[in-house]
Amino acid sequence: MGMLLAVQGAVSQGVLWGIMTLGVYITFKILDFPDMTVDGSFALGGSVSAVMIVHGIAPGFSLIAAFAAGAIAGIVTGLLHTKLEIPGILAGILSMIALYSINIRVMGQANTPLLGLTTLMTSWETLFALDRNLSSLIVGVIICAAVIAALYWFFGTEVGCAIRATGNNERMVRALGVDTDIMKIIGLALSDALVALSGGLVAQSQGYADVGMGTGTLVIGLASIIIGEVVFGRRVAFWYYLMSVVFGSIIYRLIIAIVLQLGLKSTDLKLLTAVLVVAALSVPVLSKKFGRRKNRAAQAQGGPSC
Repeated sequence: MGMLLAVQGAVSQGVLWGIMTLGVYITFKILDFPDMTVDGSFALGGSVSAVMIVHGIAPGFSLIAAFAAGAIAGIVTGLLHTKLEIPGILAGILSMIALYSINIRVMGQANTPLLGLTTLMTSWETLFALDRNLSSLIVGVIICAAVIAALYWFFGTEVGCAIRATGNNERMVRALGVDTDIMKIIGLALSDALVALSGGLVAQSQGYADVGMGTGTLVIGLASIIIGEVVFGRRVAFWYYLMSVVFGSIIYRLIIAIVLQLGLKSTDLKLLTAVLVVAALSVPVLSKKFGRRKNRAAQAQGGPSC
């Protein structure tokens, strides 16, 4: 029973964190930009959502505000990189550091509890007599499906295609007359907006927002993306990429939950995450090497042709 509850909780959290993974996917895979802002924008979304709920604002509107706050954080990173010509990874680090202080300013303290307050999850619990994990799963699936549909539509538009082309070959796109700086800023704004939205949902699900809740977000997002690519492979359809990213987040959370149930200490989670990333990155490389050796062995057995 304990394992079953752990798995149910892992799936619900995996869906909520999957929205964050979609944001990381936009910068690292589509835009080819090493955005370190996500560790701060995730906590920013949770902080904004929690503070607004505490002040009596509807949970849905608090998520919209969290989305907007994350977009602003992404725009700042984009401006630091494009207009001030600060290297991308350094621009993200600077934004992440600044957001730590901003998040404390937003909350007025290190954390903001939501116990006894109405959130999206508690609303579903009250209306349909559900437990927290199931209500979080339903809310997460609905919002995640909407986000995937919106991203699929957006990246099929002219602007979305320009963003994808910018990440693929920036010089060529610039030669075609596209302002690549604007494309980068839009991509970063959308990415961090989704990360902040995920942070707001996670804060409502767990019942509090904390200034350190975004620590390690980037590594978790990259691990989920890599696991999704390894498990589900690569397909031509863009919607398949987006779905695999979310399922990769779910699989990552399932692995963490199962290992914790088997007795692993919570202090070893960072080590486990690093091992998972290394393993996921090694699978394609090792499979290629194994395939080459197998082909060479088959050719050697066949002998030279006459």
